[in-house]
Amino acid sequence: MTIHEFGTEHQQVIVLVHPSVVMWDYFEKVIPILEKKYHLIVPALPGYDPETKDDFTGVEAIAKELEAWLLAHGYCDISCLYGCSMGGSIVIRMLADHHIKIRNAVIDGGITPYQLPFLITRCIAVRDFLMIYMGKLGGIRLLTKAFAADDYSEDDLQYIAKVLRFMSAKTVWRTFESCNNYSMPDAFDAAGTNMEYWLAEREIRERKWDIAYIKKHFPHCRFRKFRDLGHGGLAVSKPELFSKAVNAVITAKKSSCKNGMQGETNEPVKKICEAVFKHSFRCRRA
Repeated sequence: MTIHEFGTEHQQVIVLVHPSVVMWDYFEKVIPILEKKYHLIVPALPGYDPETKDDFTGVEAIAKELEAWLLAHGYCDISCLYGCSMGGSIVIRMLADHHIKIRNAVIDGGITPYQLPFLITRCIAVRDFLMIYMGKLGGIRLLTKAFAADDYSEDDLQYIAKVLRFMSAKTVWRTFESCNNYSMPDAFDAAGTNMEYWLAEREIRERKWDIAYIKKHFPHCRFRKFRDLGHGGLAVSKPELFSKAVNAVITAKKSSCKNGMQGETNEPVKKICEAVFKHSFRCRRA
């Protein structure tokens, strides 16, 4: 795993973990803003680094590897651990491991483990794999169909196609199989970490299972919705807002509102959960 660092002169550390089907440069627009105030640590995850020929291993293994690197370099007190989608899965696992002091955590559309029978989870993983791998083989035309719901621009799709060209079939499979089914300890306590789960307005239905999981296992977590965005779009399309939101998480005192949807709406999470649970399951993008 290659680690990129910026703003090393600053004391407060932010770790940024990217989603799938992108590289670490997913954060290229927010790095120049945040590095003026924070020490940024941005890992290039296995299987998503064109400079290193390796494959994605799994959520548990990557969480362990990142924790080991941070501890080995003396970063045992993290101001904010952020992860988007697949990166959110790694954040969740690191919170459960509790090997590092994490003062604040942001899970942006993070993928939680399915609570479904083994056979069903494998069928879902096969479907997701085929969707992405056919995009890899078929190029922009098939990618346009696969990612149509997220309103990606032509440049975005060209970027995804570039990443898919060097991604192995093993990485594509392991990404979905692991993000949907990674293990969690039977018992863990992350109550000491100030947490927020971020939702893009256009992904709320797809996150219904994830919302329920977070509410059950991290009852102190706050939820925040961002309007006019699709899955994983905040850092890319609104870097200023992303940076302000991360800074607000770090600097704000813990709120007494545990399950209120904050940010751009005051709708309670319970109301949103009831609404999205009425819809059938749709693919969770990792």
